[in-house]
Amino acid sequence: MKRRTSTLAVTAAALLVATPLLTGCSTDAHPGAAAVVGGEKITIASVQDRVETIREAQREQPEGDQLLQASAGLTRQTVDFLVYLEVLEAAAEEHGVEVTRAQIQESRAIAEQSVGGAEALRLSALTTTGGLPMAGDEQIDQVLRSQLLFQGVAQRLNAPAGQEGQLVMREALAETAERIGVEVNPRYGQWDSEQVVLAESDTPWLRSEQPAEGQAELPAPPA
Repeated sequence: MKRRTSTLAVTAAALLVATPLLTGCSTDAHPGAAAVVGGEKITIASVQDRVETIREAQREQPEGDQLLQASAGLTRQTVDFLVYLEVLEAAAEEHGVEVTRAQIQESRAIAEQSVGGAEALRLSALTTTGGLPMAGDEQIDQVLRSQLLFQGVAQRLNAPAGQEGQLVMREALAETAERIGVEVNPRYGQWDSEQVVLAESDTPWLRSEQPAEGQAELPAPPA
């Protein structure tokens, strides 16, 4: 049975982002790619760099070992988020939604106030359980941007609150993903067109016996 990845989150207070709701396939070889969205490659190296940035920040915390264990699925979650963000950006562009730096700063200020300051927000983002950890201001702002984009698209679609609105957004993002094309390296999973979630895959993408560029350095996703 396919398993759904964890819903992405940054803080329990205010930084929840929508669960990725995407479709896609993986038919061609893309050496060095973790995913290809709209013809744009998300490289294995960029995923690895992002994961290591978070891991380094986690190791610096007193409870570093616990943080590492609690986020064992970090690599797959990272691919999940980066693909979701690309699809969301495309959907926002399609519907004429823009997010300014000022809007992100305003959301950041609200989030910081809700958790007790900037440093508390950084720690909360790093130690979030049940979601994707974030390390540093850039990653936090990226998630804030995704939240604002999601809200903006929902408003353009007049999506109601609650489950009905979630369904509207799921259909919209799925349509965008299908239009631009989403392919994910099966070592991280595959997009389930029916469940629109990242699920496990046993299909090899890179058919060469030699590992792709940067692939050997990246640990395989957890079972």
